[in-house]
Amino acid sequence: MTASDPYPAPPAPAPPTAVRRGAASRRALLAGSAGNLVEWYEFGVYGCLATVIAANFFTPGASGTGGTGTGGAGGAEALVATYASFALAFFFRPVGAVLFGRLGDRVGRRPALITVVGLMTLATVMIGLLPTRATIGAAAPWLLTLLRALQGLSAGGEFGGAVSLMTEYAPVGRRGRYGAWQSFTVALGLLAGAGTAASLASVLSAEALHAWGWRIPFLLALPLGAVALWLRTAVEEPPGAPPATGAVPRAGARELARAVVLGIGRIMGWSAAGYTFLVVLPSYLQATLGASLREALVATALANTGFAAAILPAGALSDRIGRRPVMLCGALGVVVLALPLLNVLQSPASSPWARAGAVLLAGALVGLLAGPGPAMLAEMFPRRVRCTGLGLAYSLANAVFSGCAGLVITALIAATGDTAVPAYYAAGACALSCPALLALRGRDHREPLR
Repeated sequence: MTASDPYPAPPAPAPPTAVRRGAASRRALLAGSAGNLVEWYEFGVYGCLATVIAANFFTPGASGTGGTGTGGAGGAEALVATYASFALAFFFRPVGAVLFGRLGDRVGRRPALITVVGLMTLATVMIGLLPTRATIGAAAPWLLTLLRALQGLSAGGEFGGAVSLMTEYAPVGRRGRYGAWQSFTVALGLLAGAGTAASLASVLSAEALHAWGWRIPFLLALPLGAVALWLRTAVEEPPGAPPATGAVPRAGARELARAVVLGIGRIMGWSAAGYTFLVVLPSYLQATLGASLREALVATALANTGFAAAILPAGALSDRIGRRPVMLCGALGVVVLALPLLNVLQSPASSPWARAGAVLLAGALVGLLAGPGPAMLAEMFPRRVRCTGLGLAYSLANAVFSGCAGLVITALIAATGDTAVPAYYAAGACALSCPALLALRGRDHREPLR
């Protein structure tokens, strides 16, 4: 265009390489997100139906045809056993992080991601087909625990591969948004799990839900997993250096270990608060506050709605101002507000609107941590060990602070009678996270990945 030319030429089309890169980035984002949705859908279902699973698998002499299965000392013990199985799956996650993380670092992100989503889908569907204790006796809880362990292995490899894929495709300055989709599909999976469980509780009688209706959400993982598997077979390896070969040097191993420990410190609050507010909430409301299953599931759906609504804005904001201020805001928010929000839920004088606002806000605070979290972890590790390193940090934090959340909270409430234990647990973990979050460097979000 010249000064005398009032009609500027249209902009030139993007080069073919840029077009292909954009399409590949979108495919990577979709493929990485799909597997997360399947994984967290199942965990959401398991958490929401914990009392039903306790009645069917961990209560001696249960018929599985009615009742809540949580009344009395035997019911409390069954719920603790259910959460012990839940926790065991988390302790297999670090094993999966190493096993599938090394596969992703040495062979490629794509084969690792295909393998983990296939294993997760298979184990979840098998839970839906599993005979209960009333049918096969004491073998039922052991078989359930074995399938939970297989889920833990696959979940351990899922996070590292998916976040590596998403963030390695992301342009500099947009990793927070790309990585936030991992957390956003976690929220969608939890919402889908809670919504499916709530729908079944609404349309089925308690007897039908306990007898056979609980199986439906687990069986639905088959079509979901098939779609995720199809998407991942079409994804390409991220651009950049080829996968690493050979062993990690000793000095590199020490650096990796230090980064993993620091990463655990930075996300322990996210792990503890997330599972306290988003997964443990239904059984806590039923067993401790006397809420019905329907009321508890609605509260969980609202908490996950607040969580989902905050994630993508938090990830995008962290691309502008940095990971540190956004994540610190979430952690400090939990420290200050966890107990007041729980008091709102416990108070008979609280209106339904106040209780809804409390669980929405609790979920949103977790979203401030979960939005920037994946990109923050990816920026801590070089490509050579990224799948393994961020997968280990995430899985170890989740094993200790998430997997044990239901078990610790339920056991401490039973031992002490203090119904504020969930608030203390979430706030304490977030307080311990704050020093590690303060150590984040201010410009990491603007630098290229190593």
